[in-house]
Amino acid sequence: MLKHAPEVNVEEGLDVRFWGVRGSLPSPGPETAMVGGNTACVEVCGGGSRVILDAGSGIRALGDSLMAKGEGEDLTILLSHVHWDHVMGLPFFAPLYAGKTPITIAAGPLGLPVESALERQMSPPLFPVSYDAVRSRVKTVDLAADRHFRVGALTITMLPLIHPDPVIAYRIAFGSSSVVYATDTEHLEGQLDERLLRFARGADILIYDAQYTPEEYRGEVGPSRKGWGHSTFLAGAELARAANIKTLALFHHDPRRTDAEVAAIVQRCREHFPSTVAARENLSLRVEVPPSVASRHRAELQQVAALP
Repeated sequence: MLKHAPEVNVEEGLDVRFWGVRGSLPSPGPETAMVGGNTACVEVCGGGSRVILDAGSGIRALGDSLMAKGEGEDLTILLSHVHWDHVMGLPFFAPLYAGKTPITIAAGPLGLPVESALERQMSPPLFPVSYDAVRSRVKTVDLAADRHFRVGALTITMLPLIHPDPVIAYRIAFGSSSVVYATDTEHLEGQLDERLLRFARGADILIYDAQYTPEEYRGEVGPSRKGWGHSTFLAGAELARAANIKTLALFHHDPRRTDAEVAAIVQRCREHFPSTVAARENLSLRVEVPPSVASRHRAELQQVAALP
C-alpha cells in the first residue's frame, strides 16, 4: 500500500523522497515554489539502507539534512548520467567534505570513467575547489549496463535508456516492493519501449521523465523536441498502464513549467492513468513491506553481489 510519508528510512517499508524534480536547469521563483526549482535528486530508503539517485542541485539540501541528523556516512549515489543538471549539486554536498567513510558514486557506461567526469566538473577555472581536495572522500564505481547488485538491504537492477548520451534507469527493490527511476528517456512514437516496459512491470512507483507535453514534443508549440532525449506525460501514462504500475510520479519538469501548469498536466495525465502525482520537492511516498516479506528478502540478499 502506498502512503504519503513525513519521514523516510522506516525499517519495514520502501521510502522515496524527492529533493530535486526539475530538468535542464534550476528554476527558482514564486511561480515554481510549490513544485520546487531544484534539479534531479531522489532519496530511496528501505531496510535501514539508503541510495541517492542523481546529484542535481537538490542534493545540497539532502546533504544538509543528513549532516544535521548525523547520517552523513556510508552513502551511495547512483548517477543516471552526467549531464550538468544531474551532477551540478555534487560540489555542494556537505558530506563530501566531512565524515570518516568514503562516499560511493556509481554510474553505468558514460563514455568515460565516473572519476574522470567528476574531475572535469571540479576543476579550475570552472570550479574553485579541485577534485583533488575530495578525492580521498570518494569511491567511484563504473558499472556494466546490465548489472544486478545490492546496496545494504536494497537490490538494484539497471537498464540503458533512449537519450543522446548514455543514460541508465534503476529499479530499486526491498522485499516485494520496488521503485523505477527512468528519467531522461525518450519514448518511441506510436509504440511502447518494450525493454522499459519489461523492466518496469509491476513496480509500485514509476518515476518518469515528463518534461514535455505531447504538443510540445511534436512541435505544435514551439520547436519540435523529437530527438532531444525526453518524454511526455502521455507516454508515461501509457507505459504505467501497460506495466501495471501502482503510482506514476511525473518528473524532470521543464524549467519553464509553472506550478499551475504542472497541476494542469497532472489532471490531463489522470484522464489516462488515474494514480498519477507530480514529483515535487519534499514529497515523500512510502510503500509498505510486510515484515515476513522483508525477512525473506534479507535472507535472500546473500545471493546478490554487493556493489564493489
